[in-house]
Amino acid sequence: MNPKRRKILFTALFIVLGTGTAVGLVLMAFQQNLLYFYSPMQVKNGEAPTSRNFRIGGLVINGSVKRDQQSLAVEFDLTDTVENITVTYAGILPDLFREGQGIIANGRLNQNGIFEADEVLAKHDENYMPPEVADAIKKAGGTIPSNHLKEQQP
Repeated sequence: MNPKRRKILFTALFIVLGTGTAVGLVLMAFQQNLLYFYSPMQVKNGEAPTSRNFRIGGLVINGSVKRDQQSLAVEFDLTDTVENITVTYAGILPDLFREGQGIIANGRLNQNGIFEADEVLAKHDENYMPPEVADAIKKAGGTIPSNHLKEQQP
């Protein structure tokens, strides 16, 4: 092989390997930053990851909100009308957070099976339910409370 062809071959090989490495690193970073959504039933069935953050959503159970008087810590139970899971959060809750409201929380499970939220999302008004929460309740075979029957308009 003459030197000119060898130089072209090595250059092409270097470009292909460099591009492949860059694409691999980007895909790995993207995968690590994804937050998948799980319902309380999926979490109780062990489908949710234990080693990384994810989203959980459902309805805040009436009478389950417990606030710590000494800090911003709050604990409440979340349901998809089939299973319940306890959520803890240390921070200021959204203004629209209330019992019976559909919410989504970002965080992870601790060793005791309690979801430790880093962020709690409650949007729109009391008649709105996040689409992920509505789908999770339907898949679980539960019924959506009557104040949430006005489904979201696309």
